[in-house]
Amino acid sequence: MAAGRSGSVVRRRSKSEADSGFLGLRPTSVDPALRKRRRGPRNKKRGWRRLAEEPLGLELDQFLEDVRLQERTSGGLVSEAPDEKLFFVDTGPKDKELPRKKPRHQKRSLLLKKPLRADLILENTSKVPAPKDILAHQVPNAKKLRRKEQLWERLAKQGELPRDVRKAQARLLSPPAPRAKPGPQDTAERPFYDLWAKDNPLDRPLVGQDEFFLEQTKKKGVKRPQRLHVKPSPAPAVEVMPAGASYNPTFEDHQTLLLAAHEVELQRQKEAEKLERQLALPPGEPVATQESTFQEMCQGLLEESDEEGEPDRGQDQGAQPGDAAPSSAPTRAAASEKKTEQQRRREKAARTLRVQQAAVRAARLRQQELFRLRGIKAQVAHRLAELARRRERRQEQRLAEADKPRRLGRLKYQAPDIDVQLSSELSDSLRTLKPEGNILRDRFKSFQRRNMIEPRERAKFKRKYKVKLVEKRAFREIQL
Repeated sequence: MAAGRSGSVVRRRSKSEADSGFLGLRPTSVDPALRKRRRGPRNKKRGWRRLAEEPLGLELDQFLEDVRLQERTSGGLVSEAPDEKLFFVDTGPKDKELPRKKPRHQKRSLLLKKPLRADLILENTSKVPAPKDILAHQVPNAKKLRRKEQLWERLAKQGELPRDVRKAQARLLSPPAPRAKPGPQDTAERPFYDLWAKDNPLDRPLVGQDEFFLEQTKKKGVKRPQRLHVKPSPAPAVEVMPAGASYNPTFEDHQTLLLAAHEVELQRQKEAEKLERQLALPPGEPVATQESTFQEMCQGLLEESDEEGEPDRGQDQGAQPGDAAPSSAPTRAAASEKKTEQQRRREKAARTLRVQQAAVRAARLRQQELFRLRGIKAQVAHRLAELARRRERRQEQRLAEADKPRRLGRLKYQAPDIDVQLSSELSDSLRTLKPEGNILRDRFKSFQRRNMIEPRERAKFKRKYKVKLVEKRAFREIQL
């Protein structure tokens, strides 16, 4: 009873101290604000966090942190360490010789042996041993390898060796002949040959075999078409700019280049004016309005057209009854009349006579052709000369247009603008020189001009959906 009473008194006292609001003087005293009881489940993660903030949790954290600090600094708990490790016996001062001054080379060697401070900072000062890496000691297929070793141990007792051991012993008994590495003199003595020739040593093993078999087995390359050996355009890859485009051109060269650029601009302006004239309305024609367009669309749709069509319909109905009967009677009579035998015989004789006359006429023409051999030869020679002349003209036209870009796509090639500076823009120093043109654009246009790629235009962005604008409620409330 007394023990129970004393325990209850202690509990009451601690509660009163907690309610007093003052921090205790004992080392285990905790802020009274932390002693408030909190309800809730302790098997959840929130309960763990709350438990860590309570006095018991704080005491446990402090104790575990102290244990970890002792393990890092001394390798274990100080309370469990032996006396020899914690204390030492002082036997009094010893007579020590005065340190002699070391020579310079010894100091230098000691300084070289001394580790750097950066390395000392990075060293691990913890005396806790690193955890053992179990995966580093595991061997893959260890059980299988162990069974295999046991099997070969049993076979070794019977006098049988593994296959790799037998091969190694055979290699020791009859070693292979050493290969002689080719030296530089051997390479120089090797005969040279043309790699692309038909009789080179690499193609000799393939001589006499089926061409289709060699192509399908990738032992022989597919023959390239002749067109792949010809450049798409004889135009040079890099064109030399005219002398007027230099950073320090002469007056004549610069004026020549300005004249060329001026002609290009004039031609472009003429084309724009021509397009405007073609799209403009004639002088006497009024401009179309919405009302005039509606009247043109309503032409022929008024009610007057129905009234005009009624009299014609009556006339057509009055003319129908009496016309069809007289015209059909002669045709039926002619179709029912039958030819006599004499008429058929005369028609047959007439057909035979026409065929004979046509044959005689054809024979006479062939006979007349014999006397026209010289004229026919002259016509053939004239025709051949005309064809040769056309062929030469086409060849000349093809050579003249070889440097020009072809029509490879739906767009036509447009020559880039001439890079030229005005007389007022020319600089007298390389430091203030203003660059003209773009290297990337120049190479792109060169590919198009040499028929390597088709002329292209920048892709236009087209939205697939209609943009919907929504005004947020918060913004609308602010505006109101």
